[in-house]
Amino acid sequence: MISRYTRPEMAQLWSLENKYRKWLEVELAVCEVRAERGEIPEEDWKNIHEKANFDVGRIDEIEMETKHDVIAFLTNVAEYVGPSSRFIHEGLTSSDVLDTAFALLLVEASDILLADIDRLMSVLKNQAFRWKDQVMIGRSHGVHAEPVTLGLKFALWYEEMKRNRQRLNRARETVRVGKISGAVGTYANIDPEIETAVCKKLGLEPDPISTQIVQRDRHAEYFTTLAVIGCTVEKIAVEIRHLQRTEVREAEEFFAPGQKGSSAMPHKRNPIGCENLSGLARVLRANAIAAMENVALWHERDISHSSVERIIAPDSTTLLNYMLNRLTSILEKLTIYPENMERNLNITGGLFFSQRVMLSLTKKGLTREDAYRIVQRNAMKVWQEGGTLRDRLASDPDITRYLSTHELDELFDLSYYTRHVNTIFERVFNDAVD
Repeated sequence: MISRYTRPEMAQLWSLENKYRKWLEVELAVCEVRAERGEIPEEDWKNIHEKANFDVGRIDEIEMETKHDVIAFLTNVAEYVGPSSRFIHEGLTSSDVLDTAFALLLVEASDILLADIDRLMSVLKNQAFRWKDQVMIGRSHGVHAEPVTLGLKFALWYEEMKRNRQRLNRARETVRVGKISGAVGTYANIDPEIETAVCKKLGLEPDPISTQIVQRDRHAEYFTTLAVIGCTVEKIAVEIRHLQRTEVREAEEFFAPGQKGSSAMPHKRNPIGCENLSGLARVLRANAIAAMENVALWHERDISHSSVERIIAPDSTTLLNYMLNRLTSILEKLTIYPENMERNLNITGGLFFSQRVMLSLTKKGLTREDAYRIVQRNAMKVWQEGGTLRDRLASDPDITRYLSTHELDELFDLSYYTRHVNTIFERVFNDAVD
């Protein structure tokens, strides 16, 4: 998915040109190490280093005949290098190049995604502090529960993205391994020390043990991590979609001048960006399942994982890049309606104070069961007949027997619910909070 929300470097990363460039980088690193060990004559190494190159169109042309992309690549490189090319790929198998280059690509993709997460977290933090004290109703099961603040929602998402950043860093390390171990991983035709030296040059760790391939549990972890990050994106998107419902309208995606919401209904302002993100998160999860299916291969290797990865690697990384940047844009320009938050807060006549009243009654000596029953009885009347909970309680002898008018007034103080917001912010952001 290439759009204004996709960073150009991510799109370029998965180009054929860059894929072959990474293959050549691996091959040259092996040749360099072998030259340093005296296994490739100095003149041949100089020739390889100076002349090694490729042409994407020519590789495609050769592959039409060979039906093998790595052989086509090596044949084309040899056309540039000449006789010294006999030292290229010596003792290696295709997956030595493919998997080591794949690690380089995934590490670079991770770095782009980490930068995306950093930008998103910056917006979340800014919005959290901007709306730290904006009171709104909290909901459980979609029903009014007790007050929260809008800033707490942003802080919650910030903390979750912080965990996602840690997950991605761990996953990046898990796939940051190379292997130069030959046809079945036994180093039959190449010294293990070459692998160690090559990986060091490339910024990778050598896989402690491999078969013909790096084991795909590593990649399953990586793509599952991308899917988990996508789940957080969807979680935020779903919340915004709920807040934008006409009956709620506490927050709304920015609606640009000239934007249209419906081909049939001119009044429509739909949360299309968040709906888009909810749908795309499903693709990331599906790709994670495909990566898990790649773990179990025949013996030392079969090729069933390869076709899958050619799709899910560019798709999942590019998709998440798009999703993170689009979400950042949505949150940065999110339209907030404090007046609607206040309206919705009061729409139930103060029912959200019920727990505080119940707890005050237990402190007066009532059992929790009796206190719950008395408060619930009054709350149900508000649901069914209207009015306010405060007025219902004030006219109930079972309440006034224990609570004075002044005590009732104190129990209906909204600031009670937000008195620990600063403490939560200090925990999340590790900053002094005013």
